[in-house]
Amino acid sequence: MAKAVPGLARFADALELINPHLISVEERIRAQALEFDPAIEGYVSYVSNKGGKRLRPVLALLAGGASGEITSGHVDLAVVVELIHVATLVHDDIMDGADIRRDQPTANAKWGNSLSVLLGDCLFAHALRLAAAYGDPTICLRIADASAEVCSGEIIQTQRRYDLNLTTEEYYRVIEMKTAALFAVACELGAYISKADQKVIDALKAFGSKIGVAYQIYDDCLDLAGTEEEFGKTLGTDIRKGKFTLPILLMLQGPEGAELERLRALLVSGEEGGEAELREMIRKSGSVTAAAQVAEKLIAEASQELASIPSNRYVEGLQAIANHVGVLIKALLA
Repeated sequence: MAKAVPGLARFADALELINPHLISVEERIRAQALEFDPAIEGYVSYVSNKGGKRLRPVLALLAGGASGEITSGHVDLAVVVELIHVATLVHDDIMDGADIRRDQPTANAKWGNSLSVLLGDCLFAHALRLAAAYGDPTICLRIADASAEVCSGEIIQTQRRYDLNLTTEEYYRVIEMKTAALFAVACELGAYISKADQKVIDALKAFGSKIGVAYQIYDDCLDLAGTEEEFGKTLGTDIRKGKFTLPILLMLQGPEGAELERLRALLVSGEEGGEAELREMIRKSGSVTAAAQVAEKLIAEASQELASIPSNRYVEGLQAIANHVGVLIKALLA
């Protein structure tokens, strides 16, 4: 099980603020399995009902309340963005060869890659069908755009595996696509459905994007510095699969000469025992801490976006989410 992280009272308050709507979201997510052919209903139920943080639905609901009244339309949006997220997790676990997520076997560990690929595809298609039910071209287009961004980011990251020429700017662009796009559209459409002013929509979209990038940096740090026992999922996949994340890219900027050559060789060779040596080099370099500081700066920038719009309890709730990501980062480094 994931370890308890102290100092989350305000995060809990944010969840309590939208709790009735979150209950509706969970009920709607559970009900989605019944929309599929009975032969695959169990597969859909397994991957979509594992719980988790539900950060994207939380953002969609809070953004709706930050700019108006939370309605059934916001609940539907929360379901759509979560199903897209679950689809990406199914595909991620296949590509990473991950066996455990949320303390349970992954879909690919239970049923193999072929079935799991198709399962992820089904979830994507179903989410887009739900988006189409709004009857609003803007909502459909933005959901489709965000889905395309997520998939494109994953493709580019896969294409650039083991690429020692990858720059930090290119890394940021990849995670803006594969992770932040869904955070951003959750906040953007949450405000749009509330009929917010364009200035508010833009500010909340920017908030979501910055929090999404910060959260992905945290997740990349977790993959290198966390333990599977504490966090309940397969870790260390980035190194093993040649995904050079921010801590690794920052570490590559430090050493010179033979040390740099050894580091570069370890990153691309996959030699036996190399992962343990790499982890020790990462620990000594301080690159995880440096990457975490980048994430903390992004959280501060996200907070500035919130400062530009009228405050209410839901805006305070969004700030609590930003603070929560900061707490997760600090707990990882403790």
